[in-house]
Amino acid sequence: MKKMYPIGRMVLATALLVALAFAPGFAQDKKADAAKTKSNPAKKETAAKAKASDPNAKVALVNGKPILRSELDGILNNMKGPQAMGGAAAEAPTKEMQDQALDHAITLAVLKQECAKQHIETTDAEVDERIQQIKKNFPSDKDFDAMLQKINLTQQKLKENLKTDLTIRKLIDKEVGSKVAVSDEEIKSYYDSHPDQFKHAEQVRASHILVKVGPNDTPEQKAEAHKKIEEIQKKLQGGEDFATLAKEQSDCPSKAKGGDLGFFDKNAMVKPFSDAAFALKPGETSGIVETQFGYHIIKQTDKKPEGTQTFDEVKEDIARHLKQTKMQAEVKTYIDGLKKNAKIEKLI
Repeated sequence: MKKMYPIGRMVLATALLVALAFAPGFAQDKKADAAKTKSNPAKKETAAKAKASDPNAKVALVNGKPILRSELDGILNNMKGPQAMGGAAAEAPTKEMQDQALDHAITLAVLKQECAKQHIETTDAEVDERIQQIKKNFPSDKDFDAMLQKINLTQQKLKENLKTDLTIRKLIDKEVGSKVAVSDEEIKSYYDSHPDQFKHAEQVRASHILVKVGPNDTPEQKAEAHKKIEEIQKKLQGGEDFATLAKEQSDCPSKAKGGDLGFFDKNAMVKPFSDAAFALKPGETSGIVETQFGYHIIKQTDKKPEGTQTFDEVKEDIARHLKQTKMQAEVKTYIDGLKKNAKIEKLI
């Protein structure tokens, strides 16, 4: 279901996410030492704490290559969520969380080593292209930079994460994706057996021009924003093209498409926006509409009555869904095999 803004919860792709999405919980049993030496409990606890706080301490070996405490801590912070990533105080990780994070780190290490073995690489140009795609989900570069700062992620670290992610995705596509196929019969069978999934309420298609107003903006800033939307409204009334003005003036990422938001139902948008869009007729333009995001001018471009999406309308979406479902199982098997053939030693 569409949202007013795609930036409400933007998730940056990283190689860790590949591991989390495709291969959760691949635990390897830690081999016990053949003989254990007796030691002073106090000294043992002190040594363990020192190792836990040393970012360069080795927590595991994968084919002789170390995984460091700093890498493990990074994964733990991701697991704790945005607050931890932003540096906020958080509860100490449980043993279960640490074990899970270590398994993810090992999975990631195995995948990266396989990429190197097969000479699979990602260029800086490919990384930059991906960053530009992500930025399109934000009204401006300033908003994008603010998001990075909020989750305590530098531009350089983002590029490193994306390079790893894109490289691993190439490996997965080569070894798994290229071998997974979905037949037309499977797609049609899914459509026929899940009729309720393809029913939809009344929908409209609309474009809009947004002048953004932030929750912390001053009355003067709000007045300036309202003045700007009024000037845009006058240009529209004077006959200027809606899509052109949206591309030039709108603060919404949809400006790249001339303000087009596609089809949506009444519950997909915030109420003031939805009420205004559904009150219009195709081709009509609204007055100034205020929402929590700022000031809008909305143009309805099409309308669909309540009904059921046709097979042709959803065929590609079903194919993607079925392929993703198949790939989840196949990727698990593939990574399981990589880990089975790797020499893995956990040190914590």
